[in-house]
Amino acid sequence: MSAIDIRGVTRRFGALQALDGVDLGIAQGEFFSLLGPSGCGKTTLLNIIAGFLEPGAGSVWLAGRDITRLAPHQRDIGMVFQNYALFPHLNVFDNVAYGLRVRRQQGETVRERVAEMLALVRLSELAQRMPHQLSGGQQQRVAIARALAIRPQVLLLDEPLSNLDAKLRKEMQAELRRLQRDVGITTVMVTHDQEEALGLSDRIGILGGGRLQQVGTPLQLYRQPANRFVGEFVGQANLIAARPRGDGHFDALSHAAADGAPLRLFAGEQAARETLFLLRPERIRLSEADGASPGPNTVEGTVREASYAGAELHLSIALAGAGELQVAAPEALFGQVPQPGVGVRLAWEPQDLVALPDDASPAQAKPGSPA
Repeated sequence: MSAIDIRGVTRRFGALQALDGVDLGIAQGEFFSLLGPSGCGKTTLLNIIAGFLEPGAGSVWLAGRDITRLAPHQRDIGMVFQNYALFPHLNVFDNVAYGLRVRRQQGETVRERVAEMLALVRLSELAQRMPHQLSGGQQQRVAIARALAIRPQVLLLDEPLSNLDAKLRKEMQAELRRLQRDVGITTVMVTHDQEEALGLSDRIGILGGGRLQQVGTPLQLYRQPANRFVGEFVGQANLIAARPRGDGHFDALSHAAADGAPLRLFAGEQAARETLFLLRPERIRLSEADGASPGPNTVEGTVREASYAGAELHLSIALAGAGELQVAAPEALFGQVPQPGVGVRLAWEPQDLVALPDDASPAQAKPGSPA
């Protein structure tokens, strides 16, 4: 049985179709992220699970129980909001205790549970602090402790790290994953941050235009995107439209080699018709142009732009004929940031060209399916 089943959920706001027949099953104990651009419907779906919005059609099930029409406090779900929503007039202890007291628990029961939660989030020594005396990361952990104190079946996280600076965000990613694994609670997180979703999640649902475009593990989404939307949204991508020539060879329609002829690709027997190939920047090998005998996927070009990103260089390479490719290369390859105009040779393996499916319709994840 799935922890959460979303069955045919739709939602409109006037003329806007925010969600369009979403089917999704989330497993017990899973860390699941909803990822997509602004306006894709991910926050709307989270609010429907929480009970803050009702679907126009469809239903929401929690551990086999239809909760579609239940009020938020009847759903056995905890939620951490984007701004943490701590009560400013209550100290840390009382913030964490709030949900327990609303449920009419008192005395030693409350003290023991709050102490347990504060120990879990490593804030026991700050029980008497007020929210304004806490850092952003500490406030987030208090919000998580408050959500977990009531022992919910599901924890919902709405952009939980968006208010933190880059260094603290990385630290809190590790902390959040540790907490989720220690407690073993089913967790659903909304985020627009790809790195955050890829690093934290067991599985991810990519939303676009109110529909689930693909559901899968981070590795599946990155290496086997279901369509162009997913391929472009998850990570960086070079997209090359190509026409087959036979025997696994293709002519690129928008890129050309130095002699002006279409860039020749070898992709093996991946497709028999005009195809859109995805080529990740880090799969491209880069070396100085040296006139060596080219392989089946080799092209020469010049550096148009280069930026330093620590261990990597991010390069835009203008091909000698026409077109451009994005490349992520080890910084040590050059020893310095190369200047525009430097000649380079690019090469990649046939398996690095990923043929995107002809059918770009979204792949829904049926309730309870592994997707």
